[in-house]
Amino acid sequence: MEISEKLQGILATLPSKPGCYIYRNVEGKIIYVGKAISLKNRVRSYFHADSSHDSKTRRLVRDIVDIEWIVVGSELEALILEMNLIKKHRPKYNIRLKDDKRYPYIKVHWNEPFPKVTVTRNMDEDGSRYFGPYTSAWAVYQTLDVLRKIFPYLTCDREITGLDKRACLYFDIKLCIAPCIGAATQEGYRQMISDLMDFLSGHSEEIVKRIANEMQKASEEMRFEKAAALRDQLKAISSIIERQKIVFASDYKDSDVLAMARSDGEACVQIFFIRGGKLIGREYFILEGTEDTNNQEVMTEFVKQFYTEAANIPEQVMIPEEIQVEEAKIIGQWLRSKRGGKKVELFVPKDGQPHELVQMAAENASETLQALRAQWQADAHKQEQALGELQTALKLSAPPNRIECYDVSHTQGVATVGAMIVFEQGVPAKNLYRKFNIDSTSIGAPDDFASMEEMLTRRFKRWLSSQETEAGPGSKKDASFSFLPDLIIIDGGKGQLGRVVKVLEQFELLDKVPVVGLAKQEEEIFFPHNSKPLLLPRHSQGLYLVQRIRDEAHRYGITAHRARRSKQGLASQLDSIPGIGPARRKALLKHFGSMDKIKEASVTDLAAVKGMNETAAESIKAHLE
Repeated sequence: MEISEKLQGILATLPSKPGCYIYRNVEGKIIYVGKAISLKNRVRSYFHADSSHDSKTRRLVRDIVDIEWIVVGSELEALILEMNLIKKHRPKYNIRLKDDKRYPYIKVHWNEPFPKVTVTRNMDEDGSRYFGPYTSAWAVYQTLDVLRKIFPYLTCDREITGLDKRACLYFDIKLCIAPCIGAATQEGYRQMISDLMDFLSGHSEEIVKRIANEMQKASEEMRFEKAAALRDQLKAISSIIERQKIVFASDYKDSDVLAMARSDGEACVQIFFIRGGKLIGREYFILEGTEDTNNQEVMTEFVKQFYTEAANIPEQVMIPEEIQVEEAKIIGQWLRSKRGGKKVELFVPKDGQPHELVQMAAENASETLQALRAQWQADAHKQEQALGELQTALKLSAPPNRIECYDVSHTQGVATVGAMIVFEQGVPAKNLYRKFNIDSTSIGAPDDFASMEEMLTRRFKRWLSSQETEAGPGSKKDASFSFLPDLIIIDGGKGQLGRVVKVLEQFELLDKVPVVGLAKQEEEIFFPHNSKPLLLPRHSQGLYLVQRIRDEAHRYGITAHRARRSKQGLASQLDSIPGIGPARRKALLKHFGSMDKIKEASVTDLAAVKGMNETAAESIKAHLE
């Protein structure tokens, strides 16, 4: 292939040092990130006329217009940087975990005197303990529902002194051991949370022994209520342990067992978590961008990306086939560093029970991928059917692949917000949603018609501006506004529809952009300049899609309106205080985060905020108290 003069210059100056290389396309977007022991040798190899390059690599090379590199001190540093860059930019040509959201974790706030247990999507170095990642937040909350019945941890915001006169309802229904009233000591509460963490880690034998001993002791001392509570806790723990499959002796090394199934450019990796000799759980992860890539490379990339996210690293990781020797060596060093310097064995089991576990994981991965693909195909069929039905019913020239829906939300004309939501190929494109703060109708009687007209006018002015502006190199157009929809749905009847038609006529778009109104009561669809409504069949996919779009517009609009109303409410409380103008109000809210925190703050704390002084602080205290 012909290499541009710019790329030739970059290739000529590459250093022979370890580091990461970054490929960008004509739009300046990062499309691939890699690491190398020698940047010079690795990057140049992409541009050799090599018949061994697969089609994916050849497509990648054709898209490269710019190359950056970052030199690091070692291959281990290069691996860590590579993982961080892939996680941040999710390049098109890299193998990557399919979900671009952060995975949920169970977080135990161990750094607090009375630790709570919450769900988070971020791991911070704050002294807390983390368990995960899990693929489903729903599964995490289910797990916590069970755990709380066994280990009734705190969920309230009370400051725990042990001196409160009354406990809350959770104490009465045995979902809290009430350290707030002194029913449990700090030592006892922390022991319970320590047991919870051991249980999550799969190490429950010592917990069972200790609780059994405590139960026996309480019984001997005739503290029968305490003994009964411990008996119930022991019974609940034992019932869960019984469901966990024992696969090895209890002294077997803690292990993760990985296996993979592949189909049509996607791969499913199944992980079994073996702790204390028991199979305590399993998760599956979907990878994309795996087409034209061998199993060895796919598994290598998964191991790196999963253990970047993992809260805990086991003693050994079983994989279905060998990965490249040098890569395995550097991954082993990296896993060891993540495990606090303790060795992590990465190996392929050849026989016995470990080998059988890998095979079982592979069967699970295959079944999971088949089930997911069947579900995806069913969903795609429904979406295709719905769009086809709408095309026929609304007499459109083509399926409405981009549908926009608009709604107006307010409370008695206050804090009016217009909502624009976008569905592409029958599914929500949430990154294209936009809200419009409507100010022209905020005073006096609400006027939904005028609000709708203002919102659509602003939307199509943005479209017109995007067409008139030439996009320079690296510049981006807002995809929310720079494309015309195939169909507009208005949440409202003839009146709302009339205002939208007026806007489309103003921009000479009425013949280009089909628009309909959806009346709320009978789900009637109204057309411009036509008094006769259309009723879609009650159980048609087309009607379900229209309802889903309308409901999503309503949800998004209400959420945006409440946020604006809440913000105005906060602001109005401060606006009524002499000496507090917009700048001070903004600084106070930014510093404290809420009106409750401002009310709780001392005069000294208030006066310390940028732009404030003691007089203004005293004025706030006087008015808010």
